[in-house]
Amino acid sequence: MNPKMVETYTIMVFRNNPARIRCYGTGMFLLFLLLSPVLLSASPIASPTWGFRIDPPEGYQLMEGDGKGRFSFRFQEEETQLDLVVYAGALQPDGSRSKNPYPSVAVLAADVQRRLNSQGAIKPFTYRHKQAVLMELRFSGIHGLSQGWGLCIELESPEQTGEKPLLLALAYGPVQRGNIPDIHFSALDSIVPSPQDRLVPGPITEYQYPRGTQQQVPLAGLAVEALIYEHDAAAAQALVDREFRILRRYIASPQWKEAWIRFYRAIYRDSFDRLAHAAFMLERFWNIPELEDRDLAEKALNWVQSFTYERNLLGSDFVNLVSAAVEGRGDCDSRALLWALILEQANIPAAIMVSPQYSHAMGLADLPGTGARFTLEGKSWLVAETTSSVSLGRISAQMSETRYWLGVALE
Repeated sequence: MNPKMVETYTIMVFRNNPARIRCYGTGMFLLFLLLSPVLLSASPIASPTWGFRIDPPEGYQLMEGDGKGRFSFRFQEEETQLDLVVYAGALQPDGSRSKNPYPSVAVLAADVQRRLNSQGAIKPFTYRHKQAVLMELRFSGIHGLSQGWGLCIELESPEQTGEKPLLLALAYGPVQRGNIPDIHFSALDSIVPSPQDRLVPGPITEYQYPRGTQQQVPLAGLAVEALIYEHDAAAAQALVDREFRILRRYIASPQWKEAWIRFYRAIYRDSFDRLAHAAFMLERFWNIPELEDRDLAEKALNWVQSFTYERNLLGSDFVNLVSAAVEGRGDCDSRALLWALILEQANIPAAIMVSPQYSHAMGLADLPGTGARFTLEGKSWLVAETTSSVSLGRISAQMSETRYWLGVALE
């Protein structure tokens, strides 16, 4: 920020696209505010038996299932389906399991294609040391010709028997209703096969964008380098663009808040591992001598505040977090989410808050000390403004209407 600039804070609201945040800042008239919560949390669905979870786009309604290894969803009013079934050996009286009827994901995928009489391709790949298959679906169903995609992937065995249970997930819909591949891919990509996969890119993104080799890359404006895979920025931006196209469907929907939360949650999951080494190197760089958590948060905040403000009027207008960290650019929500990710990597609980009315986003951190606070999930979080050079806990008086803020828990 130029210190000679007039202390103002300007907001521009683009009413033709209220699902996006636009923020401009050259400074602030600041005061401390105590903020109360506006919270709506949309949570992923998890299987307590098999350990996997899924976070599909808003609008999928659970139609039937057992809550463990079988779920069937329908997307809004369309006959678009999302079916999940776990295949494993039958549980025996002594607690053991019989042999899995499908010895591999390839055998399972081939049998599914045969039973559906589907003509699509079967594409095997490996996802985090798990065998997986992506299936293109095209078959005749009760609503006529249907098409979509399927994923078969290994799960972790809860009994540690050495034989892996297999998850089959099918996302499809009638051709005459219009194919919606973004919805299908997003639903399948949200699958977390095991708890260890909770904060890594999803299986569809990994298939579409193999990460390549690691490269030593300088981080924006600092004498710090980090290891980042060569295709991470492109993969991260592709996910942002896909999820934004989905988010736009909810502009006039009663579920817009849930959809917005999911948008940021999907980006956070995809980017966390991509930037793990960068966050580690930043912490080492800033933490000499050793700092208190709040001081480290201030260092990270100063860094993202120095970024170049950037918008993309032709796309999602959200700079992926890998490019933001390497190139030092991004809008308010890109910076807030990157800042929260860095803190989480340092074991400092963090989140973000967003406002369509104020066209702005800020970071949140569970840290001690004075400053403006926002209550989210029972905690009083310190607010972080990422687009103006101000310290933690300071917020513009013009943004004090708490009912206009939405807290976004990232996990």
